[in-house]
Amino acid sequence: MTAVKLKVKKGDKVIVRTGRDKGKIGTVLKVLKEDSALIVEGVNVVKKHVKPTQYSAGGIEQKESKIHVSNVALLDPKTEQPSKVGFKIQKDGSKVRFAKKSGEII
Repeated sequence: MTAVKLKVKKGDKVIVRTGRDKGKIGTVLKVLKEDSALIVEGVNVVKKHVKPTQYSAGGIEQKESKIHVSNVALLDPKTEQPSKVGFKIQKDGSKVRFAKKSGEII
């Protein structure tokens, strides 16, 4: 499967649109291009059983699992509402992302 160009980057604020975590807001910690997925802070938290090692005591850890990029929407920096993302070329030739609802540059 080929990797898809994603409009979401590390550090963006997103809101979950579907699933058991619907409505939760978090920051993107990692982008997994190969899976078209994201790891979002505080979203899709799972419990993982970890064996004790020389460095850690082990036990049950909670960590964020991946969530598909189609299940999240980027938050508009101006209105804090979900928005689609567009691209535009500025006068100096740089390509920037903008929120389609307000036109604000992300």
